Amino acid sequence: MKIVIVDYGLGNLKSVYNAFRRIGQNPAVSENSEDIRNADKLVLPGVGHFKQGMKNLAEQGLIDELHEHVLVQKKPILGICLGLQLFTSYSDEGECAGLQYISHTTKRFAGRPEMSSLKIPHMGWNTVTGGGREGIMNGVTDDDAFYFVHSYYIEPNETDSVSGITGYGLPFVSVVQQDNIYGTQFHPEKSHDPGLKLLKNFCEGA
Repeated sequence: MKIVIVDYGLGNLKSVYNAFRRIGQNPAVSENSEDIRNADKLVLPGVGHFKQGMKNLAEQGLIDELHEHVLVQKKPILGICLGLQLFTSYSDEGECAGLQYISHTTKRFAGRPEMSSLKIPHMGWNTVTGGGREGIMNGVTDDDAFYFVHSYYIEPNETDSVSGITGYGLPFVSVVQQDNIYGTQFHPEKSHDPGLKLLKNFCEGA
């Protein structure tokens, strides 16, 4: 199985690569269209600004390439943190349209009354509840904690694709599963055994 971690200039590539290595995979890290075409599964990590992420993907000619493989060929793809947010239809960060793989919007924590006494970004360990325990969530329990660091959150427009909810001032989407599209707001590569379990599920069951 060939896994390609898409390099669009904003990903925490080394830690994601190392996490897949720890579960016995040998992923490629690439921005090359041929590598993406030959991949069995794709990973879109990300740390940084939403608008810059979309700009980088466009400048590298990866938007149409990803659309072909994700939306037409239905290759499994896992979005991590910003990578997941880029799947949404629109983000307040840069007031920018996303890849529009899932019918959700990305909102800013700042300015919400629920966040007035909380630090932003949301940084640290938190659990995931709600949704099913299938797909990438197979074997994950309500006691498993995952590592988060983000200033924006996904607000659901529909619930069919939501497989996990986390609370920080307000509830937000932390896991998405929709057909071949998977995503986590947290960083599984930094989440020790529960995170590795989720990555293994993506490799074996997605």
